[in-house]
Amino acid sequence: MSVSFKDIQAARQVLDGQVLRTPMLPAQRLSALTGAEVFVKYENLQPTNAFKERGALNKLSSLTSEQAKLGVIAMSAGNHAQGVAYHAKRLGIPAMIVMPVTTPHVKVESTRAFGANVVLHGETVEQSFARANELAAEKKLTFVHPFDDPLVIAGQGTIAVEMLEDCPELDTLIVPVGGGGMISGMAIAAKAIKPDIDIVGAEAELYPSFHNALRGGNLPIGGPTLAEGIAVKDAGKLTLPIVRDLVSEIILVDEVQLERAVNAFLTLQKTIAEGAGAAGLAAMLARPERFRGKKVGLVLCGGNIDPRLLASVVLRDLERSDRIVAFRFTIPDRPGVLGLISTTLGELGANVLEVEHKRRLLDVPAKGTRLDITVEVRDRAHAEMVFERLNSQGHMKVEMITSEMID
Repeated sequence: MSVSFKDIQAARQVLDGQVLRTPMLPAQRLSALTGAEVFVKYENLQPTNAFKERGALNKLSSLTSEQAKLGVIAMSAGNHAQGVAYHAKRLGIPAMIVMPVTTPHVKVESTRAFGANVVLHGETVEQSFARANELAAEKKLTFVHPFDDPLVIAGQGTIAVEMLEDCPELDTLIVPVGGGGMISGMAIAAKAIKPDIDIVGAEAELYPSFHNALRGGNLPIGGPTLAEGIAVKDAGKLTLPIVRDLVSEIILVDEVQLERAVNAFLTLQKTIAEGAGAAGLAAMLARPERFRGKKVGLVLCGGNIDPRLLASVVLRDLERSDRIVAFRFTIPDRPGVLGLISTTLGELGANVLEVEHKRRLLDVPAKGTRLDITVEVRDRAHAEMVFERLNSQGHMKVEMITSEMID
């Protein structure tokens, strides 16, 4: 293999005191949710809120004085960019980062805040990658690859060493998979320490690059995903052989599972995970029987998610779990009717979130109006109880719909 356990041990020496040793803690509420005994490695607590610092620093520390003087360039949709920018600034190395124009604003601004020269180019990672290679050749910059570099792989492998030192009883590691740098390094380290440990990859269903490569499949690749940090179209040349040898399975996770996992980290663990960071938990939600009863280590590898997107994910999960519903009324258009409805909802403990009148509709009587009221309830049973009470009043037509159906 291109990386050995000795390389990972050497990387630990480089990273010692320079990269935060993040906590590895039991997650009782995630255990209750999944049926496994879950432990979480909180890489979202790194200064850049992601694991990428490890590989970036290991690579930067290997530069000659001449290379360091000329500077480095990297291509990234966010977390690798921040890792390179942060440690390049610490080490006094000029850094240029090429990012797709579709990169979340929070990641672009964070990268600039760490002192890097950010170049936004291309709609896709592939277009950004090509531009970064052009600039590297033009300006004689050292390219810091996000995953296909032995030093980067070795740096990421230190995560598994720390996890097994803190929790040696683990029998399974679930690792998010994009280009494969993290899972490759972690698999090499974990198998060297505990040969019988099970290594499982979690890959976005819209970007099944490793799934296709390992199975000879031809699933389509592309599309907007919550897990943009692992939205990679091609498996790494160095990482693919490692994954083929050491990883037992790649589980594909869809967008709903990713949303549920992000929300679970927020609501159950009170911590922030971006889509890619939550992919391991999403794999457990997708295949709970695969992990039931096992001691599972998850890597919450990144927490850089746009706050507005996070708010949307939370609300969507509330709707999905029937805790946000809407009632559509066709009522007489006269004073006091809305007050009666509001009083009833208040008495039943339904919290009103939104009210909308629609008078200019041909399927509503001329002396009537359509009223959509979106409310927060405890659960589906509570929603049904509210609906039955409203419907029993008899003087208006009532329908219960999900809020996303309101037009």
